Amino acid sequence: MIPCQRHHFDIPDDVAYLNCAYMSPSLKAVTEAGIAGARRKATPWIVRPDDFFTESEQARSLFARLVQAPADDIAIVPAASYGLAVAARNLPIRRGDSILILAEQFPSNVYTWRALADAHDAEVITVARPADGDWTGAILRQLDQRVAITALPHCHWTDGGIIDLEAVGERCRSVKSALVLDITQSIGALPFDVASIRPDVMVAGGYKWMMGPYSLGYLYVAPKHQQGQPLEQNWIAREGSENFARLIDYQDGYQPGARRFDVGERSNFALMPASVAALTQLLEWTVPAIAQTLAAKTEEIADRARAIGLAPMAARCRAGHFLGVRFPDGVPPGLPERLADNKVYVSLRGDSLRVTPHLYNNDADVDRLFSVLEPMVKPRS
Repeated sequence: MIPCQRHHFDIPDDVAYLNCAYMSPSLKAVTEAGIAGARRKATPWIVRPDDFFTESEQARSLFARLVQAPADDIAIVPAASYGLAVAARNLPIRRGDSILILAEQFPSNVYTWRALADAHDAEVITVARPADGDWTGAILRQLDQRVAITALPHCHWTDGGIIDLEAVGERCRSVKSALVLDITQSIGALPFDVASIRPDVMVAGGYKWMMGPYSLGYLYVAPKHQQGQPLEQNWIAREGSENFARLIDYQDGYQPGARRFDVGERSNFALMPASVAALTQLLEWTVPAIAQTLAAKTEEIADRARAIGLAPMAARCRAGHFLGVRFPDGVPPGLPERLADNKVYVSLRGDSLRVTPHLYNNDADVDRLFSVLEPMVKPRS
């Protein structure tokens, strides 16, 4: 268990920020690294050609450690949607095939597949939300030889409903369905092992549970797909791009591994050092320890929610870092405004109150949350 790490963040004592699934606050070290990086643009004469490569390769290697993959299998992208577009461009699909997604899945992981299906006269199959909370079973019942692409998260973004990706990955291989994952809402808070799950493509935005800057994420591409077509043709992804003097010697070949899929201007001198600082801290804490700590914290919150008559999602059905709480009679009128007035920050997603704490939260934050909830769901004596 990791003790409260609020000292690493700039969060006022009277703010209860229980909304990491929306966007993490930056670590002080991340903010400082980003500011220092941005200042380099004021003095471009100190920026060396090597600087276009060193930090991005460091970030690539750090993320690779996070998902237990070789660094050569990682590309740098600006957003999950970019990585999903890479997958859609390179995975085979034919007329009459199906693409499997979840009900109420995050839009970026829906629109991509709708567009691909429309372009190839294919079908999108949507797995309905299971009444028993068992997303894995619901997926496996529909995952058969018709499904060319299975596009999923690790946990559902609205309430943390968990998916057994090892079981899904095994089924995908047996029916020859490509597995595409958006793990933006889990990486950094749930352990992930590429070798066990074996996705074809996996993408993660860095500004939530990885605690990095906005507009910088990472893409895993399995070796069998690394000869595919990138979305853009930028100079830094080509062979020999380290030699600025010879960039006019145009090359047909690409940098090794998944680097051909890197976004242009990946060497962002403000975002890249900030991402390195965030990933370094995550790896120091270790994801298993983060996961254990957050699971204990959300279960404490779930116990308090049950005690006042709310219906939190059962621990067996959700990721440990997520807690979806539903109200028996629907969301009370004025709840978002009452929470904001008391500087309590959570999210409403559908009919679920999404509570997503992190290591910066303390007991006072939880008390502040329930000081708002309890009067709204429990009659005053």
